Amino acid sequence: MRYRAAMRQPLADRLRFARLARHTGENGKESGAMADWFEQNAVLRIGTRGSPLALAQAHEVRDRLMAAHDLPAERFAVTVLKTTGDAVQDRPLSEIGGKGLFTKELDLALEAGEIDIAVHSMKDVPTVLVEGMAITAVLPREDVRDVLVSDHAASIEALPQGAVFGTSSLRRRAQLLHRRPDLQMVEFRGNVQTRLKKLADGVAVATILARAGLNRLGQTELGQTIPETTLLPAVAQGAVGIQQRHDDALAEALAPIHDAPTATRITTERAFLRALDGSCRTPIAALATLADGEIAFRGEVLRPDGSQVLCAARSGTDAAAMGTDAAQELLAGGAGGFY
Repeated sequence: MRYRAAMRQPLADRLRFARLARHTGENGKESGAMADWFEQNAVLRIGTRGSPLALAQAHEVRDRLMAAHDLPAERFAVTVLKTTGDAVQDRPLSEIGGKGLFTKELDLALEAGEIDIAVHSMKDVPTVLVEGMAITAVLPREDVRDVLVSDHAASIEALPQGAVFGTSSLRRRAQLLHRRPDLQMVEFRGNVQTRLKKLADGVAVATILARAGLNRLGQTELGQTIPETTLLPAVAQGAVGIQQRHDDALAEALAPIHDAPTATRITTERAFLRALDGSCRTPIAALATLADGEIAFRGEVLRPDGSQVLCAARSGTDAAAMGTDAAQELLAGGAGGFY
């Protein structure tokens, strides 16, 4: 099924992307809101979680803004905040409950005016944002694929019968069990370094990490990359978003580092997730690709035990409509009974 877009950016999932137009003054030089924010504020305060990956993403945002506006590092300050998802490590995310486990504290800091922007992994961002907040820029998307890390096998199929597999992701757990129902799953919470240590300590013989995170940490050679046709990634995997309070001047200041193709892709995926009302309790995967203005989308919902999977695909140009319609197809096929 194909969908054609109206001449506007889809807003169905409440992502609000900054305009890319620049303002030119009488002297022919750039002026207006884009220049105003940094003229009126001495320092841009960047909020982030404290993991090495989160810090790498925050520093990438800072570095891109420094280059875009020709500013020194002293004009930026990175503020580390601990989120609920970081603080509670002894239970699966699905048991902690609720949405925004890795974003709530950053939202509160934005509301209180303690930070100016928050840098998020977009896969952690709820599809309905806190009132008064907006995602006004996203960075170019990294590799969306997952990576198998194991000293015992180079592929999922080659893992020993009944192998112990470590993951905290309901999506990955369900996808793996769908392919290998013999695998024994154990909970693997923590950042990349924590999970690699658990693997080295023998808690499991294999785990899966996101290629995007490994690339951003400089660990590009680690593990075996799994094709997205084998494991469809999480919604918005590999995408970094910048959230702020509604402020047109700041949105314009962020515009030079905004990547429109990434925005279109994750708008499709997040519309799919929102229509399914997905959360950390739901095994949902989705991927939108973009070529010559045409979006190709695939999405799936799985039972948590991997016993059944429902899939849908769309192509066209109306990002939000495609994602929503694919979700409605799966709901009509019984996906709502999966969770």
